[in-house]
Amino acid sequence: MASIELPEGYAISCDPALLNLEVIHGFIAQSYWAEGIPKPLVERMMGNSLCWGVYHAGVQIGFARVITDKATFAYLADVFILPEHRGKGLSKALVAVILAHPDLQGLRRWMLVTMDAQGLYEQFGFKVVSQPERHMEIHRLGMYLEGLAL
Repeated sequence: MASIELPEGYAISCDPALLNLEVIHGFIAQSYWAEGIPKPLVERMMGNSLCWGVYHAGVQIGFARVITDKATFAYLADVFILPEHRGKGLSKALVAVILAHPDLQGLRRWMLVTMDAQGLYEQFGFKVVSQPERHMEIHRLGMYLEGLAL
């Protein structure tokens, strides 16, 4: 794999010891996909996923996680770069690093859900679900705001 270029001063790591729960929860709890999510739930989801942080001068400014069995399936979730660091190719670099991870090679299926970043993911081969009639979900929109989590 070719090396992934990052702007000077930026780094990407999957070291869980570097992750900043305050930054991650702060962003995700304001997101359209998990508004109001409680901090203990974010901590639990991080502990049960492969997680990556994006850092600038040692401060976390981005995040992504993968839920996977490391054999056949992976779900990419919670990808973000803080607004003041966007436009530098960091999301693209983050996805490239994730897809190159040794534990995630040879998987039969990758999934994700996005409202507005299709262009990013299409660069890596993601496509709209070809047979949506085969896919089903239980989606409890607003459950965190209603205090139904935990």
